[in-house]
Amino acid sequence: MSDATALTADRILDTAEEVLRRYGPAKATVLDVARALGVSHGSVYRHFASKTALREAVAERWLARVSTPLIEVATGPGPAPQRLRRWLAELSGTKRRMAREDPELFDNFHQLATLSEGAVANHLEVLAGQLSLIVADGVAAGEFSVPDPAVAGRALLQATARFHHPSHRTEWSEPGLDEDMAAVVALLVDGLRTRRES
Repeated sequence: MSDATALTADRILDTAEEVLRRYGPAKATVLDVARALGVSHGSVYRHFASKTALREAVAERWLARVSTPLIEVATGPGPAPQRLRRWLAELSGTKRRMAREDPELFDNFHQLATLSEGAVANHLEVLAGQLSLIVADGVAAGEFSVPDPAVAGRALLQATARFHHPSHRTEWSEPGLDEDMAAVVALLVDGLRTRRES
């Protein structure tokens, strides 16, 4: 086995992704990752205390590849309705591209994320938080009228799940999906603009 002193968490995670691709989440083990790295499994455990911890870290990193680029859209310039449309289009487009370009890896990571409830819960909070920022900016600019941007952010994420949640992956190649999404988003944006009578 090679010297484990140069072993880093990122290197372990890179290798764990390859092992997951090869064996799938159900069969991949810490020992498989250690063998692929040429180190003892104890060296891996020095960075990740358990298989569950390693699985969570891999899932978190994969989910961050989706959420991190969206921060620029959420906090960027421009009217809130325009940013909201762009954010939702980018989320949907990213997930659909990942599923199309490497369906086996996408399925493996979806299974892994399903096993990693904490990572998924954090990911959903990050996404809803980004949407809440856009809505709050829209309220501040007089573009939206909602009492609680945080509630609206979560609702927007849930209302558009068909276009980005992996459980709907089989629907993503259906004709008319983009038109359906545009219609749903237009309805949501109009709802955010509606001034409610007290």
